[in-house]
Order: sequence, then structure tokens, then C-alpha cells
Amino acid sequence: MAILCSKMHIAAALLGIHGGEPGGSAGAVPPNKGVYGLGNPTPRHLMRPLSADRPDTTESPYTVDAGHTQIELSFAEWTRKDDGPRTDTVDFLPINIKLGITNSDEVQLVISPYSVIEEDGGARTAGPGDTAIRFKHNFWGNDSGGTALAIMPFISLPTGASGISADRIEGGFILPFAMGLPAGFSLGLMAELDFVWNDDGTAYDLDFVHTAVLGHDLVGDLAGFVEYVGAASSDSETDYRATANLGLTLGLGPDVQLDGGVELGLTEAADDLRVYLGMTVRF
Repeated sequence: MAILCSKMHIAAALLGIHGGEPGGSAGAVPPNKGVYGLGNPTPRHLMRPLSADRPDTTESPYTVDAGHTQIELSFAEWTRKDDGPRTDTVDFLPINIKLGITNSDEVQLVISPYSVIEEDGGARTAGPGDTAIRFKHNFWGNDSGGTALAIMPFISLPTGASGISADRIEGGFILPFAMGLPAGFSLGLMAELDFVWNDDGTAYDLDFVHTAVLGHDLVGDLAGFVEYVGAASSDSETDYRATANLGLTLGLGPDVQLDGGVELGLTEAADDLRVYLGMTVRF
């Protein structure tokens, strides 16, 4: 699931479900932000709270404000899988570059610059990964309301090195949803359909990914989340994969956020362990 590994996510976006005008009172009537675009960026005082698609797997339904750029990256991600020969994978600086094109739409370029895969016994593969192009449209909740919903079609191009790339064009679409809960909790849900080239290199399979993340503020600008991620395949020989994701986010002002966490395998077919550290910056 190279596409999933490239994704950039942030559970703190769910913690910032907002009502009314950004920067105003909860009951205020939001302004008409539909007039803003690439050539007429959203003024800073009208920009919505920072929201990103990392570090959790559950995507955010919120888009980057029109005319603004957001960069989401991992400094490094380490993954271990013990199903068969033990395999360690390190991804260096996977990055998601996002551009708000309207008040409800953004485009994303997801790049995996360099990965190293080492198998028990000495086999080693290294090089760049595949490149994904994604589009997000928010249906509702970007600037007001207690819920939000979006759709994200995407395509992955086989630009990676041999042994790392899927070697075929892949794609799919994602439906992320977020809502506020009592006592300061927030809930994110996601359904995703992926068309992926199978390991046998003979056909495309359909993967159904489903997630749920629960988040809450901890102290000051520090927040935490816990997440369940499941993936089922149309290939009868591919077992169900499930993981639990635990992480923290730390806001450093309105446009910068650090994050880190650990993902634990719950089924034999899933990766056993993934550790990551990254950040989000908005311009």
C-alpha cells in the first residue's frame, strides 16, 4: 500500500472543528469566501484553523484556503514487518505539497524522495518512490458547522525505483468525514477505495480502507489521538490488515505544527510497527 504510506495526515485538524467566522465568535455569520482564488488569496484574518492530512491515516475533510500553500512532511518513517523474512523500511522526507485553488478545492502533490528496504539476510533496495496527484473537494463544513465532509480522488504514477515502485498506475478515491463530540472530543471517519497492482504482477485488486480516529486536546497546544485502520482486499489470498495508531501533535503558532507517533500491527498481515516524526507548515 505505497499510496497509504505516502499520505500525509494530522489528527489535530479534527480537534479544531469550528463554527462561525474564523477568528470570530461561534455564532457569527461566515463571510462569502467564494470570491477568493489563486489570483486573489484569502486574507489571513479569514483563514480557517490549520488542518492537515497527517500524521494519522484518516484524511482531513478541510481544504487549504484559496491562494495559500501547505507543506506536510515526515522527517523519517521507519516500518518493520516480520511476516516472512523480517523487513525494515525507512522513508526519508516523504512530502505532500498542497495548494488551495478555491475556497472548497485544493490540489496535492505527494512525493517520496528516497526509501531504503532491507530484508533479513542482507537484501537491500533503495531509491525514490512513486508520485501521487490528489484533488480534494469539501462538500460542507470548511468554515462553519459541527461536521465536515470531502471527497479526494487520486492517481499514483510509477516514478519510483525498481523494487519500490508499484510499476503500474494506481488510483482511487477517499471520503473523509469529521465531527465534534461532547467533552471536547472529536471523531474522524474515512472510507477509501484503492485500485492497486497485486504482488503477483498479474492484475489490479481493489482495496477497501476504513479508519476511525478519536482526538482530544491535552495541555495547551499539545493534542493526542488514537486511531484504528483496517484494509480488506478483493484478492482472496490477501488477509485483512488492521493497525492501531497512537500519536501527538504540537501547535507552534497558527501555521506550524509538529507531530509524531507509532502504529502497531493488530493482524499478522499488517506491518508490525511504524514510527514517524514530522511537521506541517502553511504559507
